[in-house]
Amino acid sequence: MNFLAHIYLSGKSEEVIIGNFIGDFVKGSDFRDYPEEIQRGIGLHRKIDEFTDTHEVVRSSTSILRQKYRHYSPVIVDIFYDHFLARSWKEVSDTPLKAFTGWFYSVTDRFRDMIPRRAAHMLKYMKRDNWLYNYQFTEGIDRALTGLASRTTFKSHMEEAVHDLKANYDKFERDFHAFFPDAVAFSQDYLKKNS
Repeated sequence: MNFLAHIYLSGKSEEVIIGNFIGDFVKGSDFRDYPEEIQRGIGLHRKIDEFTDTHEVVRSSTSILRQKYRHYSPVIVDIFYDHFLARSWKEVSDTPLKAFTGWFYSVTDRFRDMIPRRAAHMLKYMKRDNWLYNYQFTEGIDRALTGLASRTTFKSHMEEAVHDLKANYDKFERDFHAFFPDAVAFSQDYLKKNS
């Protein structure tokens, strides 16, 4: 799951949302440096990633990309799935996507002291170009993948992956809709058990 899904799956707690958002930027036991509710969000982020990486439907999606993109294929699928979440947003939320993303950015402003430097640097561009809102457009996905490709140590070819999205659009969309209800149920269960 990529940023939009992680934020959506966090529930209503702003602290959990912040923890889930910064999850990739907090390594090892450093999560203990944060308040309890943010720790809960970081824990949720890690569990969602484990759940996603081992889910049979997600593995089916990544198998399409594996030969060309190798270990980057799960990252690409995460972004593709955010595209389908943004496209089907009205089915999962009563709050319009633009209003939701604006609200999320205001939450990050309130918790700016809790956001690691690398995440804050990225967030500046995320807000400026409203990545979360623009994930619904293939152009937004193309920009996200091109940005990621420019930051990889090795040649990832992720800047080409939008062509794979278009070529296998129906398959990825079906996979997303098969997977996402499981991700919602998993996240809700985790939050309930760890409240």
